[in-house]
Amino acid sequence: MSGSEGSSGHSAGGDAQIPLSAVAADREKKKEKSRVNRTSLILWHAHQNDAAAVRKLLEEDPSLVHARDYDKRTPLHVAALHGWIDVAKCLLEYKADVNAQDRWKNTPLADAEGAKRSGMIELLKSHGGLSYGQNGSHFEPRPVPPPLPNKCDWEIDPTELDFSNSTLVGKGSFGEIVKASWRGTPVAVKRILPSLSDDRLVIQDFRHEVNLLVKLRHPNIVQFLGAVTEKKPFMLITEYLRGGDLHQHLKEKGALNPSTAINFAMDIARGMAYLHSEPNVIIHRDLKPRNVLLVNASADHLKVGDFGLSKLIRVQHAHDVYKMTGETGSYRYMAPEVFRHRKYDKKVDVFSFAMILYEMLEGDPPLSHYEPYEAAKYVAEGHRPMFRAKGFTPELRELTEQCWSADMNKRLSFLEILKRLEKIKESLPSDNHWHIFTS
Repeated sequence: MSGSEGSSGHSAGGDAQIPLSAVAADREKKKEKSRVNRTSLILWHAHQNDAAAVRKLLEEDPSLVHARDYDKRTPLHVAALHGWIDVAKCLLEYKADVNAQDRWKNTPLADAEGAKRSGMIELLKSHGGLSYGQNGSHFEPRPVPPPLPNKCDWEIDPTELDFSNSTLVGKGSFGEIVKASWRGTPVAVKRILPSLSDDRLVIQDFRHEVNLLVKLRHPNIVQFLGAVTEKKPFMLITEYLRGGDLHQHLKEKGALNPSTAINFAMDIARGMAYLHSEPNVIIHRDLKPRNVLLVNASADHLKVGDFGLSKLIRVQHAHDVYKMTGETGSYRYMAPEVFRHRKYDKKVDVFSFAMILYEMLEGDPPLSHYEPYEAAKYVAEGHRPMFRAKGFTPELRELTEQCWSADMNKRLSFLEILKRLEKIKESLPSDNHWHIFTS
């Protein structure tokens, strides 16, 4: 028996010889294991709505407020999703990051909005919470990728593009549009700025626009010809329309006579009716005179272009409403629900169409005495531009008012707009001069 005790004593003596560094490493390992356990524990207690247990853990180790699971979700994400107010308050008290993002880029507020936890939404917003991520109101549902033909059908070799006599047509923050020549034909080339050729989001938007244009075929939609996606700079090639854009045309000509305005409006409505057809609805989101192009100098035909901000969404039901980016597009032609970051649907394009129709008959942009942002704010507050031109027959005025209604459900569809415009066109006096109309 004593031998066994001696052996045990010897063993204890042996332990004393273990290097201190190994002991420290062992201690660190245990500490780390305990830390992992505590991380799981705080996430578990947050999930179970146990505010007292969460508080006790935070008192012992305040850094646990930043704990994350393998999906990078914090205890605040968990509480937000379930609507556990007391747990969330405790976490916020311990300085939880209200805008932490999980692996899907969702913030706690995005989760609370997705789960419709109204009390939680209010609490998080009062602490500066923002709604980002796939569920967030600042992000749209992922666009449905359109069916792509073989890439070789539309991939253009950049050496086939001749820029020797190119002219700049337009410039934006991401790129420029130049008139060039492709196999002897004048084309419009949208070219990504070299400084942004490696910007992931810019490239993503560029590819998205290409994917959309590939599937569009309509006489009132600018025709896509191809793209350069395998070499930089990336380029998107469409037909070149000699007449310039409607913005420039109205600047030069002023107010259009009612007959011309109606013909132009019908061309825009035809293109838009095609884009809005189900099940793959394309919402333009930036319909304005600059994005409406005249086929030639005699201005007898219009096409809708620039799909950089457009979204393709597969519609489940005819009146689906989408959570999409607020303040997308150009302020002066922007629907109030977009300006106010509310949910919206394809009727935002109908509102923009009404503003364009107004501008064609008035000769001036809507609310031209306001700066664009102020104009959008004024419209969001319930105001609308004043009718002054004699070109507004009662029918045209009624159509415009219906299309810019504050209630998007009262706005007409583009197919209905076309029918109404046909009727108004038939009832116009044959010579259509200004003096025919009285205000």
